[in-house]
Amino acid sequence: METVLRGRTSEACLLYLNDIIIVGRTFEEHLNNIHKVFQRLQKANLKLSPKKCRFFQKEVSYLGHIISSEGVKTGPEKTTAVADWPRPQTVHDLRSFLELCTYYRRFVRNFSAIARPLHKLTEARSNFNWTEECEKSFNSLKQALITSPVLTYPRTDKEFILDTDASNEGIGAVLSQKIENEECAIAYFSKILGKPETNYCVMRKELLAIVKSIEHFHHYLYGRKFLLRTDHASLRWLLNFREPEGQITHWIQRLQEYDFEIQHRKGTSHGNADALSRRPCKDSCKHCTNGEKKFGMETDISVKVLTTEDPWSSSEVQKAQLEDPAIRPILEKKLNSGYRPSWQEIAPESPATKRYWALWDSLHLKDGVFYIASGRVMMEAFVVGN
Repeated sequence: METVLRGRTSEACLLYLNDIIIVGRTFEEHLNNIHKVFQRLQKANLKLSPKKCRFFQKEVSYLGHIISSEGVKTGPEKTTAVADWPRPQTVHDLRSFLELCTYYRRFVRNFSAIARPLHKLTEARSNFNWTEECEKSFNSLKQALITSPVLTYPRTDKEFILDTDASNEGIGAVLSQKIENEECAIAYFSKILGKPETNYCVMRKELLAIVKSIEHFHHYLYGRKFLLRTDHASLRWLLNFREPEGQITHWIQRLQEYDFEIQHRKGTSHGNADALSRRPCKDSCKHCTNGEKKFGMETDISVKVLTTEDPWSSSEVQKAQLEDPAIRPILEKKLNSGYRPSWQEIAPESPATKRYWALWDSLHLKDGVFYIASGRVMMEAFVVGN
């Protein structure tokens, strides 16, 4: 079915296996999309069962969700199942409950924090010990799913707003858009911190929240400008840090792929802010230093730092870069015109080339060789292909 309707699924319909939902902003557009889909099905000699078809519905049930002109919400049959779910008696019962809840986690703000005691119980090697904390988590999760909000459809003509936050145990974010002077939630994201990450200083946790949240919503944010809001002064550190090293350098390079404006909001205006996120960190933080050595974040772009003993000559580096299929298209643009190509020009290129394109402003030429800058510091590091 995906082959038959290829090219139509992004504008006229939604598709999952043999289920087709035809959409439209107006009645006329809806009729036109129905006609286009029927033409494709007829051309492929496919038949429909009239008994299974429903036309001109204001809302439909699809993969456990209710889809309407208002947005997307959880299906009533699923929320009823959650509401009537008995207290788990075994790890197997608990995992079944969590699997259902996790499917709808995008509707629940701070899902990871709410579900944390239950997840910890599934990992316990000892006897199944249902505590008061587990009971509270169980009931809170059920209530959150029953009363989950309607999530708005993303609008390509509106700016995305990303609110990020970090606490002592987890990070989270809300992706929204302002529609008719009202901020409407599109999706939620949350993640429990690993043991090494819990030792990060507050400032580093806030920066981690920014990086992970942007990566999670990459398909919404990449290639367009958006507003990033945080309740912590880490944004000043991010923009003004003069000697980034290790993990911080990788994070800054990663963020340079995106086009965003940072806005600081007071904790009182930042709904899910934690008091810890406003505590200053000491100038020397052993946890950050240790974490930087052990738990660096991988980056998709390789750099090589030049030293006085390095055998590479400028001509050799330039030759290697021009022969690299990922780097060559960007390097040629820099050499020939100096202007950044549009997204339409770069769209046919490989994902690796697009990643270099996103770092256009951080790449500079010196003796015909590509170098990369990190933050406000120009690193003597040349770009090499992966």
